[in-house]
Amino acid sequence: MAKKSSIEKNNRRRKLVKKFSGKRERLLAVANDESKSMEERFAARLKLAELPRNANPTRIRNRCEVTGRPRAYYRKLGMSRIALRELGSKGLIPGLVKSSW
Repeated sequence: MAKKSSIEKNNRRRKLVKKFSGKRERLLAVANDESKSMEERFAARLKLAELPRNANPTRIRNRCEVTGRPRAYYRKLGMSRIALRELGSKGLIPGLVKSSW
């Protein structure tokens, strides 16, 4: 199980990303629009830099929904390989059969 503080920090980042996503998208559109003047684009970049760092979606870490583990994460299932194996062995994931030979 991951540290509670790490999990909570990541959840706070998710909330910030959601909160600033619209503003961030608008500013990026202006900053990357080459038909705008250099001054407008530069002003948009400065406004973008004023946003909180944790409002950037790249700061979010994929974590297992069950254990909070940050590594060996399967996007499709939203969990780590260890949690997947445990739940699969218990028969809690439909269609998953643990192989043995």
